[in-house]
Amino acid sequence: MKNDTAISHSSSMGPRQNKGFTLIELVIAMVIVAILAAIAVPSYSNYVRKSRRTEAKSVLLDLASLEERYYSTQNAYTATAADLGYAAFPATTASTYYSIAAPTVVAAVAPTTAAPAGSPATFSITATAVGDQVNDTACRTLTVTSSGAQSATDSASAVNSQTCWR
Repeated sequence: MKNDTAISHSSSMGPRQNKGFTLIELVIAMVIVAILAAIAVPSYSNYVRKSRRTEAKSVLLDLASLEERYYSTQNAYTATAADLGYAAFPATTASTYYSIAAPTVVAAVAPTTAAPAGSPATFSITATAVGDQVNDTACRTLTVTSSGAQSATDSASAVNSQTCWR
């Protein structure tokens, strides 16, 4: 009969005990975290800029609605803050990232022989980025008019309405 004996291998240092991470493992983990941060931070910053822009658009559309309500009772638009329920112009959005200028109002022109139809009264309200929102170079100013036109300009004053009002 054959004698089965277990062969044991032992090293001169004894059995290895795992007491932590190696330097290579830590460096790999840090590289992975850095890559994720490089992707996530710009995306998050863009999301924050868009949400602040949405607040400014909401305030502009609310002011336009207040102008129309005022027009329906007074037959004229107003640039007076108190008439629209505001303390003063320029006003800021709740988060203070946009400054809302006083509405630019053009009064109706009475019909003349040169222009029999006359010109209707109009208004234009503009929100301008301030504070940290100035970094939103794509949508520096947002504007809404009495005709419902929504426009925007970037930091170079180029029209960028499609990007900013969608």
